[in-house]
Amino acid sequence: MTDKNKDLIDQKLQDLNNDGVDRRGFLKCMAWAGTGLVWTMSGGIPVSRAFAKGHSKDAAKSGDFTFVQISDSHIGFSKPANPDVTATLQTAINKINAMPHTPDFIIHTGDLSQLSKPSEFDTLDQVLKGASAKQVFFVPGEHDMLSDNGEQFLQRYGKGTKGTGWSSFDHKGVHFVGLVNVANLKAGGMGSLGNEQLEWLENDLKGRSASTPIVLFAHIPLWTIYPDWGWGTDDSEQALSYVKRFGSVTVLNGHIHQIMQKVEGKVSFHTAMSTAFPQPAPGTAPSAGPMKVPADQLRRMLGITDVNYLVSGRSLAVVDSPLADSASSASGSDSGSGGR
Repeated sequence: MTDKNKDLIDQKLQDLNNDGVDRRGFLKCMAWAGTGLVWTMSGGIPVSRAFAKGHSKDAAKSGDFTFVQISDSHIGFSKPANPDVTATLQTAINKINAMPHTPDFIIHTGDLSQLSKPSEFDTLDQVLKGASAKQVFFVPGEHDMLSDNGEQFLQRYGKGTKGTGWSSFDHKGVHFVGLVNVANLKAGGMGSLGNEQLEWLENDLKGRSASTPIVLFAHIPLWTIYPDWGWGTDDSEQALSYVKRFGSVTVLNGHIHQIMQKVEGKVSFHTAMSTAFPQPAPGTAPSAGPMKVPADQLRRMLGITDVNYLVSGRSLAVVDSPLADSASSASGSDSGSGGR
């Protein structure tokens, strides 16, 4: 991150000090450039490195496995902010395919589509078919439930899940839990998990060793970032109480289209960039939504998440690696800008 960007972030955080939200000690990083971080599991301790910097085969093999998070593709969005979100998603897939070590899988943390239309999901599926990682796990965003309360999403991506799409799976000693906090979401409202899902989560985690690394992923952040914009989950405290006994917990979210981090005890929270567009920092605009930027800056503000799990004891760090690094290899140009 450049000194200029750091100064901008520091200023914006200062501007937010009096908005009623306690950020002291947990806004570890807010990056305005797209990030690339590969998750490598080795002992359950999260550490990150740049996606496209120092990403050697030896580094990739040093962990037990890798996976990649993408979020907020918004396929179907075509306003001037970014008239070709399919091209920027393709850029993200090209970036994943350029990794020297194929990730075991991809996690998509919601808002696959803009209006939950079948044609939008068809386009997403076509792009994802070209990914080197063939297995993809999904949770819905609120945009994936607009036209039919999520029925189309469940038919395509929710086979074997519970309720509105929550599920869990184990991979090489790590327990992954996909949660849904966008069902029956009110405009501008906070996310919600609901009693049925919370009871399921408690039962799902019971009996697991406290040494088991846990990864939770959902669309809306599971920590309160900015309630005025609905950037948080109103019953997340209950959900997080179930994971406090575990030695390593990582929480992955999307929705806010920018990177923010919080480390609370042994729980590391991380929000991802969008592959489609940026949104304003909390409280710096009248409302959340499409943030238009100069055309030549768009792909510097979009990205994927690629973070390492290594036995090191260090906390999660985020390093910028924007889609612009690989724009020349993607379909489409750098035209366009961000939107919601």
